[in-house]
Amino acid sequence: MNGYHFYKDCIDSCLRCAAICNHCASACTEEKDVAMMAQCIRLDMECAATCYAAAQLMSLGSTYAVQLCSVCADICDACAAECGKHSNEHCRECAEACKQCADACRKMLIS
Repeated sequence: MNGYHFYKDCIDSCLRCAAICNHCASACTEEKDVAMMAQCIRLDMECAATCYAAAQLMSLGSTYAVQLCSVCADICDACAAECGKHSNEHCRECAEACKQCADACRKMLIS
């Protein structure tokens, strides 16, 4: 059974991404045009939730961890693309964290 030590790098990447996505969502609510940021906020929250869930399943050594990592990578890609449309610092930071997390999750798919 694979668990925390096997997945450690991916778990760390997922937890970092989730925290930065939460920060981005919160910061987006303080932008001048919050309505324009709605899709970004929504994807930030979905991405954070998925990253936390993936990290949790990996730490448990779940047989479903790899499947969730696949979904997590897709959501991270979507979040990175949306955040990449915005020029503010928190979105740029989030896009980068999402790209790194997607890469880490995809490595789990071939392990």
